[in-house]
Amino acid sequence: MAAHVAAASMGSRTVLLLSVFASCLALAYAAGNFYQEFHIAWGGSRAKILDNGGLLTLSLDRASGSGFQSENCYLFGKIDMQLKLVPGNSAGTVTAYYLSSQGSVHDEIDFEFLGNLSGEPYILHTNIFTQGKGNREQQFYLWFDPTTNFHTYSFLWNAQTIIFSVDGTPIREFMNLESIGVPFPNKQAMRIYSSIWNADDWATRGGRVKTDWTKAPFTASFRSFNANACIWSAGKSSCAASPSQTKAWLTQTLDSSSRYKLRWVQKKYMVYNYCTDVSRFPQGPPLECTAATTS
Repeated sequence: MAAHVAAASMGSRTVLLLSVFASCLALAYAAGNFYQEFHIAWGGSRAKILDNGGLLTLSLDRASGSGFQSENCYLFGKIDMQLKLVPGNSAGTVTAYYLSSQGSVHDEIDFEFLGNLSGEPYILHTNIFTQGKGNREQQFYLWFDPTTNFHTYSFLWNAQTIIFSVDGTPIREFMNLESIGVPFPNKQAMRIYSSIWNADDWATRGGRVKTDWTKAPFTASFRSFNANACIWSAGKSSCAASPSQTKAWLTQTLDSSSRYKLRWVQKKYMVYNYCTDVSRFPQGPPLECTAATTS
């Protein structure tokens, strides 16, 4: 498992390097329009924007995967995207949806969906990088089939916390623990990325199950993007310029009801937690794992 999750981190870094980086722009487009909010970063015609900008599909074949990225960069936000994942035999494929800054000491917040054989569950892989260091993987099964309908995957990122949610149910929390020496991503603006690529050297059962190219192309679909967020451009935040327009998400944390749901998901559906992997951390878990406020 340690090798598996380490490779997963490398997979996310690889996709980051493949993305086309551009300067951050401050654009004010209608939420949810892929023509205006995003552009195709790689993969050519394997990526398609459809339905007048309301739908985007990414495909993978033997020659290449594909990906897109946001026009805007953000420093804090509540960001939602609906995904419908590759159906049937998706073994060996990875569909990623994540936030990332640039450079060797980048910050990154990841959703990665690890494909599997028909009838087997997807694994939802999450990770957080701060100052270029990741190795904070948690993995989950989902309580539904993510290939038959669209479901909403959300990041809440503010100065206090990062919360991963699925259909409004929190599955993971990473609190700001800078006061005890744990780095937190709060200084680098991040762009939204998504991609699909072949990772059959590690993605499914540690690489034991390979991609069946007779099933290609493998296609994932995206819709209903929404960002209540602070756009970062030229060293300034749109939230600082218009404080009266900021939202409750800027100070939101988990309330008692949401924390109950978080514990329910982690008890029933978590399949890997770096904090409990003694083979990776023989000297003891990372500092954030032992803090009482970290889930």
